[in-house]
Amino acid sequence: PGFIVNRVARPFYAEAFRVYEERAADPATIDAALRESGGFKMGPFELTDLIGQDVNEAVTRSVWESFFHDPKFTPSLAQRRLVESGLHGRKSGRGWYDHGAGATPPAPHTAEPRRAPREVTIEGSLGPADVLRELIEEAGIKVVRDGDPADWKGRIELPGGALLRLSDGGAASDDESGTYIHFDLSLDYRAATRIVLAPADSAAPEDVDEAIGLFQALGKQVSVIDDVPGMIVVRTVAMIVDFALDAVARGVAGPEDVDTAMRLGVNYPGGPLEWAGRLGATWLECVLDALHYAYPTGRYGASPALRRRAAAERKVL
Repeated sequence: PGFIVNRVARPFYAEAFRVYEERAADPATIDAALRESGGFKMGPFELTDLIGQDVNEAVTRSVWESFFHDPKFTPSLAQRRLVESGLHGRKSGRGWYDHGAGATPPAPHTAEPRRAPREVTIEGSLGPADVLRELIEEAGIKVVRDGDPADWKGRIELPGGALLRLSDGGAASDDESGTYIHFDLSLDYRAATRIVLAPADSAAPEDVDEAIGLFQALGKQVSVIDDVPGMIVVRTVAMIVDFALDAVARGVAGPEDVDTAMRLGVNYPGGPLEWAGRLGATWLECVLDALHYAYPTGRYGASPALRRRAAAERKVL
């Protein structure tokens, strides 16, 4: 069902719609995060307006029904309401966005300029975001190294004491060991033009200002969203990779074919199997386990293929 592209691409839409339904961010900000941080050519809201909400929702529903209502493929209620209201996107003049004559696309929420800290402490490894250490130093901000460099659950300590960490699939407010602000994944932090932050409920405004100023000093625009598990790019990419690994394990297509289909069929900035190699199966498994803990519906349960790959990765390490 869904062949390759329509099967593997379902989370690109579904996770964005889920974040919107939880009121963590608006469509324009979610689209900007996936374009400007994730590296995707279009965001899911603008893309489905282009495709047609009726068409995209019908494909999602068809795949869901073909997999006997597997929760991993559950359609979006918000998108269903658009279709029922006749708001099909560009062809009807309105969908997630207004496409009428003279309509102006809404701007993503972007933080005003803040002062950058003069010094930060990096404890351990930042994992897939480890290049941030180089970017911070190149921006002229002093970096103090601390902790075990092999600890891949590292963090950045700001002068005020708040802790920045790449989202691990959970919410920033869940960590009781300090005041955390999560930042979202980028598939290329050097090329990214936007970084998304999700502060814990305990984070003070001055903590958030320091985090904003740090990333602005790296030349990034910053969007602050509500504290939602897995944020935007993290949960989207983790689910796409898991869907791709599962498709390969079930004999739908080989790894190279899946990557080729997703790069050329939907213009992804890379192939999901390539991302699995770069990000690490262990990190991806941890992200999905944290999401599954937050939403124990089966939607985020890691596939056997991902778990086997993560176990093999740990043996090598």
